[in-house]
Amino acid sequence: MRIKTTLACLAAVVSLFGAGLVRAEDPAEKALETITVTANKVEEDITDVPQSITVIDDEVLKEKGIEDIPGVVNDIPNMTFRSGFHNNLNFRGLNVSYHTGNYPVVIYIDGVAYSNSSGFDASLLNAERVEILRGPQGTLYGKDAIGAVIKVVTKEPGNEWHGNVGTEYGSYNDIQGSFNVNGPLIQDKLYLGLNGRYRQDDGWITNDYTGDDEANESNTYNLGAFLLYMPTDRFSAKFTLSKDSYEENWPAGYGLSAGTDAGEFSRDDAEHISYDVDTFSQIDSLAQSLHLKYAFDSVTFSSTTTHRALESESVSDKDKMSNNNYDGLLTFSDSETETWAEELRLVSNNTEGIRWVAGVYFETEEVEQGPYGTQFGSSGSASELNAESVTESDTMAVFGQVMIPFLSSFELTLGARYQQIDKEMDLDTYFGRVGVSSDPYYSLQADETWDVFLPKVALSYRLNDNWNTYVSMAQGYMPGGFDYVASSGSEEDNTFEPQRSTNYEIGVKGEFNRARLAAAVFYMDIEDIHISKFQNGMWVTGNADSAHSLGAELELTYFLTDSIELTAAIGIIDAEYDDYDTGTAVYDGESIVNTPSHTERIGVVYFHPGGFYARGDVTSIGKVPYYDDARAEFSEVDSYISADVKIGYRFKGYDIYAYCKNLTDEEYITSVSQNSASSLVSFGNPRTFGIGVRYSF
Repeated sequence: MRIKTTLACLAAVVSLFGAGLVRAEDPAEKALETITVTANKVEEDITDVPQSITVIDDEVLKEKGIEDIPGVVNDIPNMTFRSGFHNNLNFRGLNVSYHTGNYPVVIYIDGVAYSNSSGFDASLLNAERVEILRGPQGTLYGKDAIGAVIKVVTKEPGNEWHGNVGTEYGSYNDIQGSFNVNGPLIQDKLYLGLNGRYRQDDGWITNDYTGDDEANESNTYNLGAFLLYMPTDRFSAKFTLSKDSYEENWPAGYGLSAGTDAGEFSRDDAEHISYDVDTFSQIDSLAQSLHLKYAFDSVTFSSTTTHRALESESVSDKDKMSNNNYDGLLTFSDSETETWAEELRLVSNNTEGIRWVAGVYFETEEVEQGPYGTQFGSSGSASELNAESVTESDTMAVFGQVMIPFLSSFELTLGARYQQIDKEMDLDTYFGRVGVSSDPYYSLQADETWDVFLPKVALSYRLNDNWNTYVSMAQGYMPGGFDYVASSGSEEDNTFEPQRSTNYEIGVKGEFNRARLAAAVFYMDIEDIHISKFQNGMWVTGNADSAHSLGAELELTYFLTDSIELTAAIGIIDAEYDDYDTGTAVYDGESIVNTPSHTERIGVVYFHPGGFYARGDVTSIGKVPYYDDARAEFSEVDSYISADVKIGYRFKGYDIYAYCKNLTDEEYITSVSQNSASSLVSFGNPRTFGIGVRYSF
């Protein structure tokens, strides 16, 4: 049924495309503003790039109130971020790999990669635009970009000081403040940029066990700075620094006994929970990058050196309930990750004809995991499983891509990346009475090396000045790893293989009669897809042999008048496991977990010449499958529709506005975690209101 729907959507796209070609010949057609992107690490018109790309500029980020990466994710067809007891980002059927910590989508800001599921966020305060490059991006962007890349392009300073400062206040004592400023220290040579954001929210949950009415309180701050030195027209050096901190008491959800269906939970019950153990998580990140660039006559050489230190700590109530035998028991996790990376790149300076990119990449990473574990038994006589490990990874790669135009209307893109990852882990697992020290009862030393060749081929054909079509094939890759809570077995038993994918895409993009349209149909073969399973009281990562996803995506921007803009982003997908045999059950044909059957986001915005504006956005998310480990079966949560609205007035650099999120107070589930100990469900926020003011100069 879903495949038929996909084909029907494709037929509709083709119809729109045909109509657009006819109307594009109208000499009275209004030209739209050109969108320039750097998806291929060279500047190009978005219409010329043979892949699915979404661009969100600074103004739209402000209009929609998008302040973080999850907000960006949830604006993209077939891409969702679902927060809860286990945060997850899903794109075209690809999910988080828990024991590598990698999301299938990688963020890049000033050369610093953010792929770890802990601290998967970054400040957008200095964003000029955000480019979302859909489909495997491993050729140019590295080992983790199996699904997509979110590339934040930061603002370049000029010889005058510019910036903005703003504040917001909303429901549940949601308070925000931000600033961003940049300008010259020395005219034409040295520039400085500073930005920061703070947000605190009391949350909407009360813990009746302790009487705390701010049970899911959260606090966030982001600080950033850069220095840009340009002593000549050919050379530049940019140093950036960012410090991020995220603290949350616990997810907006609760637990019931194992095997309870997700449909039996309600948001009303989630407003009054009963946790007997204080639950919190805190993530701190410190990142630096140094980007050096020198333009020769025919090529530009660049060096990007990055360093990131990430610390994560969390403690949670074991069963997210109280007044039972698990009272006083908890789960816990501490980790420290340090990553150094270096990329050297050469880019041709050609703006026409053959263009190319080539480079080498090196990365070293160390992850200290532990204490990490959970407690068993009953209050007063509890035992504890604690796994402590150190994992070291070294990555090196060579990559290149060339764009070759021919026969006036065609362009061939050829790219490839050869990559080697060496990963070692030393693990000690302890089991004993809580509070009593002991020797490890299990130890594991694991060492694996994985090599991979990632090719990319794309062929585009320009139909006329306004329309371009393309076909592409690209391979994606997510690294393998080790079970860092292993308690028995050999190295082979506790190793999961890399996940590989081959993505085929057919697309069309162009403009007609005050409209811009982009549409694509994709098919993805996935091998050794990473899956999660509950084992010995802990979630671990494994592989299913194969899976696939088939879908279509459509994005449309249409200026109904000079003052009214309509937007749509639609995605539908059929994503299934093809060969998934656990040894005790076969799940062939089941839908891939956490993959909504469809995503639709429709928006309308009105701008009055006098400064008044209004915006409304409606989001529809289809049914989402999940795996119930307690009953060893798949189920799904219901679809939902939500709406956000915003009105404001701009004058003399000021922007004063009011907003309402989840206007209809829709109740919807954001995550489900079912295992043999408990059933956990978290919910999206209820209806919230707020006001804000921003001043730009």
